Amino acid sequence: MASFSGMKINPSRFHKSQIKFFAVLLPMALFIALPIIFIVSHAFKPENELFAYPPRFLVKVPTLDNFRELITIASESGIPFSRYLFNSIIVTVAGVFLSVLFTSLAAYALSKLKFKGKKMLFEINTIALMFVPIAVTIPRYLIVANMGMIDSYWVLILPLIAMPVGLFLVKQFVDQTPNELIESAKIDGASEMQIFFKIIVPIIAPAIATVGILSFQLLWNDVSASSLYINDERMKTLAFYFSTLGARTGNTIAGQGVMAAASLITFVPNIVIFIFLQGKVMNTMAHSGIK
Repeated sequence: MASFSGMKINPSRFHKSQIKFFAVLLPMALFIALPIIFIVSHAFKPENELFAYPPRFLVKVPTLDNFRELITIASESGIPFSRYLFNSIIVTVAGVFLSVLFTSLAAYALSKLKFKGKKMLFEINTIALMFVPIAVTIPRYLIVANMGMIDSYWVLILPLIAMPVGLFLVKQFVDQTPNELIESAKIDGASEMQIFFKIIVPIIAPAIATVGILSFQLLWNDVSASSLYINDERMKTLAFYFSTLGARTGNTIAGQGVMAAASLITFVPNIVIFIFLQGKVMNTMAHSGIK
């Protein structure tokens, strides 16, 4: 069987043989991009276009009124808009770092180290893929409350750093690392942590980038943690604040423009990070299923 280890998912140069692929992929890409175009266009629609009938897909007369109204509502709030933004940045940065660190360390241990219960732990992780978040809400709340983490940054971070799908993907990458490479490093006197950071991490960099993207999206867009575990308004995140804009405007229908602007602000960091790291994501998806 041919080896795929040297395959490049994103070739750097165009070749005429790729025209037939572009003929199929470009229309598909345009179709997939329609929701993104709508989110951007919707945020700049004036009120008369937001409620126009028949609905308009693209804005005709762009305006910044929705963003101005969002700033006005935020300034009238008892909690500054910057506080919600600061909370989201702290939670997201710390959560992504811890998620990537623990996921990659666990993947290395489950793939290359020998210890009792290794197979059972990986099976538990596989079973965890079947559980939706709502199924563990009550036991998670009881654990959080008993640990005294209510109204703290930790309660916004710790419950979300364990990612079963991320561990599964990273482990597939580590499995492809030759054991001979690790054994030779041990002969040279390298410790397990030196092997991990100097040998394993560069090899699994695409998988780490993928876990980082998934973790960022989960943490940045999370609303449930602020709703369930946080009573102090000053500790809540930007995503939660945006989810309550309809109530803050006093009229859900009249607040559609503000919510459209908020949706765009929430969406932009996700798409920017994905655009910069999408090459590594594609490599991860390819290698995770190819031996």
